[in-house]
Amino acid sequence: MTAYNIVRFKIKPGKDREFLEAHGPGNAKWPGLKKGVIIKTGDNAYCLIGEWVDGEALAKALPPMIAPLDTFRQVLEPTATGVTDAVSGSVVLTLS
Repeated sequence: MTAYNIVRFKIKPGKDREFLEAHGPGNAKWPGLKKGVIIKTGDNAYCLIGEWVDGEALAKALPPMIAPLDTFRQVLEPTATGVTDAVSGSVVLTLS
């Protein structure tokens, strides 16, 4: 069953480009990732949304997804939960 992950980021002022470049072509080649997008949700605020073939593929990709975070951690603003706010889960209802 398809799974999704969503990660919220708050970026330090003036660091948007560096954040986006860290996610550039070839930086998200994780087995099982069907599609990934980054959306801008406000000033210096973004969400990464990943669509996965299933929850098992997503779980296996978690450790490799942490390594790229270390390459741009310095551009992130701290939050109450660290530098990211991540959630994931399996699809329970498709709307369209």
